Amino acid sequence: MRRPLVLVAVLLLNLAPGSARGPLDHEPAMAASRIYYGPSDGFDQIDPGLIAKARQTIDMAAYVLTQRPVIDALEAAVRRGVKLRLYLDADQRDPQDGEPRERLAALLRMPGVETKFKAASRDIMHFKAYQVDGRWLRTGSANFSFSGARRQDNDIIVLESPEVAGAFAQKFQQIWIRRDNDAFHR
Repeated sequence: MRRPLVLVAVLLLNLAPGSARGPLDHEPAMAASRIYYGPSDGFDQIDPGLIAKARQTIDMAAYVLTQRPVIDALEAAVRRGVKLRLYLDADQRDPQDGEPRERLAALLRMPGVETKFKAASRDIMHFKAYQVDGRWLRTGSANFSFSGARRQDNDIIVLESPEVAGAFAQKFQQIWIRRDNDAFHR
């Protein structure tokens, strides 16, 4: 009779909160954080403001990159000597008609910008995130688009932590080196 009770106790202990062995069991990273909800006044200036802080590197993974103030801020960062790596969804490969797509095409042609596209044969690349100088991570639901900033209910989360930015940089490097990525050629 004791053996079944011991087995039940072991099973219950393994189901108890905090006893799971999975992704939520990792030690939490401590970070200064700011969370913004939009659309709201100034929501569309958060990314340009953060990008303006860059002095060395920006690694950006973007499902959509058409928002003019963001592209302007990235261009300004590259002109300051910031190394920019863009990892974009395959749909961003061929800029179509229209000013936002033309602006993106001009950014991709700038010296100092490296761009890769996720292979079209894979599922979409859905990140809306970037790290700045190994210090800040921007993530959240908002695409880098006019609609993402001005029309849709979204959030932007900015975390200031070398550990958090470094974890994203590691993930970015993993997706950056995939063999089936398509590199942009000027």
